[in-house]
Amino acid sequence: MLRLTRPLFRQALKSSTGITGLAVHPNPLPELIKTYESTLSALSTIPQSSVYRQGVEALTRHKLSIVKGVNGDIQQAETQLKEGQIEESLDIASDELSLVAKMAEWKAWEPLEDKPEPGQWEYPGTATPSS
Repeated sequence: MLRLTRPLFRQALKSSTGITGLAVHPNPLPELIKTYESTLSALSTIPQSSVYRQGVEALTRHKLSIVKGVNGDIQQAETQLKEGQIEESLDIASDELSLVAKMAEWKAWEPLEDKPEPGQWEYPGTATPSS
């Protein structure tokens, strides 16, 4: 006889995420771990000095530790990740993985090819007074 634990039972009963276009994933936690690990691997192509890499790497490692630490409890993972349903977390992780590839292609860490116009990066309330 098949015996389901409470988290698996809840997931087995879940027929919809209630979000248009976002289907219920049959086994989200292993897929989420795989996506986080792929993101960390892809980040290795970006220089360690890049602020983007540092931020994404820290956040991804934190999320990975949460998912690995819940021992298969999907509801606990959802609570600790604070990103909504686990399928939403998987969607966010997939988007970040895609963005890492684009950031590596764009070489966003390199200096600008053209110098910015004077005042381009000044915003209301942050401009320094002229002498």
